[in-house]
Order: sequence, then C-alpha cells, then structure tokens
Amino acid sequence: MPKESGSKLDRASLERVLARAAELQGTSGDASEAEEFTEQQLIDLGKEVGLSPQHLRQALAEERTGSIAHAEEKSGVFGRTAARASRTVPGKSADVLAAIDAWMQRQELLIVKRHHADRIVWEPHQGFVAGVKRALRVGGRDYALSLAHEVSATVIDLEEGRTHVVLDADYQNLRRRSVQQVAGSGVVGAALTGSALIISVPAVLAAVPVVALTAAGVVGSRAYQRHVITRAQLALEQLLDRLERGEFGRRGADTLLGAIVAAANALPRGR
Repeated sequence: MPKESGSKLDRASLERVLARAAELQGTSGDASEAEEFTEQQLIDLGKEVGLSPQHLRQALAEERTGSIAHAEEKSGVFGRTAARASRTVPGKSADVLAAIDAWMQRQELLIVKRHHADRIVWEPHQGFVAGVKRALRVGGRDYALSLAHEVSATVIDLEEGRTHVVLDADYQNLRRRSVQQVAGSGVVGAALTGSALIISVPAVLAAVPVVALTAAGVVGSRAYQRHVITRAQLALEQLLDRLERGEFGRRGADTLLGAIVAAANALPRGR
C-alpha cells in the first residue's frame, strides 16, 4: 500500500489544488452538469477545509452580485462605458438600500426606475430644477452619476449586521454621443477636403482635413468618456466610503436642517 504523505499545504496551495480538482472533475464527465449546491452545503464543505462561514457567505454574496466574476469591460474605440464598485458595509440590507436611495435622489439628482427588495435602478431626473442644478453645479458637485444611462445598487445581507453592496453605473449613452461627435467631425473634414479638391489642391494634401478632424474627434471623445467614467467611479467609491463609516446613521447629518443646526451650535453663546 502506498505510504500516506505527511506534508502540509498552505492556504494558497490548498486553493490551487481545490480549483484544479474541480476543473479536472468538470472535464472528466464524472460530474453532472445539473449538479447544484445549497448555501448550507457549501458552508459545510468550507468548514471541512477550514473556511469560516462568515467569509463563505461574503464570497457567496459577491458571486451572486457578480463581484467575483465581473470582468473588465472591453474598452473599444472610445474606452469603457461602465463603472462598478463593491464593498461590505455595516448595517442591515434594507437600511443600507434606503440610505443609498436617499443619496442618489438628493445628491445625484436621480429618480427610481425600478425597485426590488434587494435592488434599485435609477435614471437621471429630467425636470427643469434638476437641469438648472446640473448646469450651475449647485453645491460644487459635478453630478457625475446623473450623466449615466442608469445607475443600480444591489444589496445582500451577511451575518452579524453586515451587508454586501454592489453599485453599477451604465454609460452606454456616451458611446452614442461619441459616435455622433466623430461623425460630425468627419463630415466637416470631408467638406473641407471636397472644397480643396475643387480648387485643384493635390489629393494628399486635400485628404488632411478629413483625416485630422476625424482623428481629433476620436481623441476628444475618448478623453471626455474617460473623464466621465473616472468621475463616476470616484462617486461610487465615495458613497461606499460614507456607508462604511456609518455616516448615514447620523440623523440629520446630510440635510440642510442638520447643517443649520450644526452651524448654530458652533456660534459662541452670549452670557
């Protein structure tokens, strides 16, 4: 009989061995494609290899919301058209989602598009007042999320009063804007090229306007789209920062009345 090896594996080696074993079983035909596991079965399996239930539940939450499997979007000609941020924060999922909803509507000028128990999708508010606030950058904000096609938040309860949050901002509308901008630049360049050919300018020189203006349109569109996505990513991360610090649990901290009360309390009291 073969002698049992007494060597031990570190955590990284264990993860690689488990992943490889799952891959081999999946390709050998030994496992049914329809085989599924319940959350409790996965937790029990994890316990056998020394994984804590808390970390397993968080990993399951990240898998359900796509935090693990989410791949970087292909940039294409004009760059990325989406921003995503995820984190585990303190609080119950219902309270966390309500806080996010209040922030999106008040601070980012969005309105609810769809509302589910653990997920809300918003779209930009198209009202006159909202448009004025964006144009004037009221409060020094750039309202980066209000430029999105839609913004969504998904929350999943974890144990011990913690919630996994995934925020997504979809800017597919930027791609249409970029295509229109490049097409407009190309039309202007083509008109200039046509005019140059009419007055007998050599074809090589006459082609410069259409090539240069089209290229400038692409570069400008990429720069604008990169700026918007970067600002959106920052806005999502900042919101998660506030949730992580528990700032939304401080009643009145984010309201005008709260600011007035805080300023009044800071004034010196008369004797």
